[in-house]
Amino acid sequence: MKTLLLAVAVSALPLAPASFAQTAPATAPAAAAAKFNLDTPIQDIVADPAAKAAFDTALPGVSTHESYEMFKTMSLNQLKTYAADKLTPEVLAKVEKDLAAVK
Repeated sequence: MKTLLLAVAVSALPLAPASFAQTAPATAPAAAAAKFNLDTPIQDIVADPAAKAAFDTALPGVSTHESYEMFKTMSLNQLKTYAADKLTPEVLAKVEKDLAAVK
């Protein structure tokens, strides 16, 4: 009986008027952000021909490395922990710049 009364009470509540709908202004689309960056998984970069070209130019041999299958789901920011001697801040800055240019 309590369940029935609760159901009746809830169904009797008025629906929120349209004026309560979200009216915040639309934000700018994320299109302004780079399509690829240092947080993009390497396999996603390599899957795009233009991004792969930029990636391979900046980091030759990484996409064909014998251990690629082991790290392909990682981003360069994640991978730099394991290869800090090769993924220096200067190298990463160049890769980031080159990837940002990919449309």
